[in-house]
Amino acid sequence: MLKKLLVDVHTHVYLPRYAELLRSRSAVPRIIPAPAASTDSKPSERLLILDHEPSGGRPVGPQYWSRDEKLGFMDKHGIDVSIVSSANPWLDFLPAPDASDIAIKLNDDLEEYCSSSPIISDQRIKRLYGFGMLPLVPGITTSALLDSVRQISLLPHLKGLIMGTRGVGKGLDDEALDPVWEAIEKEKLVVFLHPHYGVDNDAWGEKENGHVLPLALGFPFETTVATTRLILAGVLDKFPDLRLLLAHSGGALTQLSSRLASCIHHDPLVASRLKHDARYYIGRLYYDAVSYGSEELQFVADTIGRSQRMMFGTDHPFFPPLNGEIKWRSVVENLEAIQGVSGWSQEQKDGVEGGNALKLFNLVQ
Repeated sequence: MLKKLLVDVHTHVYLPRYAELLRSRSAVPRIIPAPAASTDSKPSERLLILDHEPSGGRPVGPQYWSRDEKLGFMDKHGIDVSIVSSANPWLDFLPAPDASDIAIKLNDDLEEYCSSSPIISDQRIKRLYGFGMLPLVPGITTSALLDSVRQISLLPHLKGLIMGTRGVGKGLDDEALDPVWEAIEKEKLVVFLHPHYGVDNDAWGEKENGHVLPLALGFPFETTVATTRLILAGVLDKFPDLRLLLAHSGGALTQLSSRLASCIHHDPLVASRLKHDARYYIGRLYYDAVSYGSEELQFVADTIGRSQRMMFGTDHPFFPPLNGEIKWRSVVENLEAIQGVSGWSQEQKDGVEGGNALKLFNLVQ
């Protein structure tokens, strides 16, 4: 009998080629040298992904780009398989020709990163698979985007692609993306929808609160709005077999789903576009289980009607251990949350921890 596997669907890497690009930049996003006055025993470079990052950005090191570090993290926490994705900000800060060129190279780099990982011998699968990247930037041609979809579909260890919320500048509900959605659907690739920009900083007020409001609220709200716009535009009606995996358990999408459905019902402009109630579409999406609490996971599963569309994630290499902790809280708390859902059978919990992802990414026969 094959053993149960723990599969991480939300784990990032800044590939060396991408890290070098960020080091070469003079404006965000960029990687900057360690502060000259640093008193750390091992001073780290700093990653700045947005203006006004608190604490001068986040410390970065080998855990951001080393395959050995990724595998070591997995070994420490009992993670068998990771579906690795490049982390935000992706490529929308580049001119279209540059973005197209580096997307091709980064997808090849990620294929090599994954294909060189060890095999789980009794399962006949690798420990690392990946989400490729599209050059989604203003001015990009449809043919360039379709070439990237085709490239990803032909790389055997890439099982989908990661996508931000801006599309080619007008959002993911832009009709210019319809040929791209069609190609992604045809190739049966999974789209991992992940935020980057949050919401308008004016919403946070003048009081200094570090990174808590942008990360805890801004990122999930961005996902909530982007996914709702996809629904309202009828994208999920046009492409019913599209497989979308939402970061951070979909933000507030499930909590607001009934309110959303009511507002649509009372708005003839939008209601006339859609074939189904809003809650129908929300139940067709996939969600990572990066919620940090059992109650939140139970609510998402109850709202979408099934735990089989939820999958464990860690958000590595962000939020490292503090104050002498050995294990990463993002792992411990999210696993405890899954096991703590009172309404799930052990079989359902095992599915969220790994079985659901193995099926979604076609890693099991």
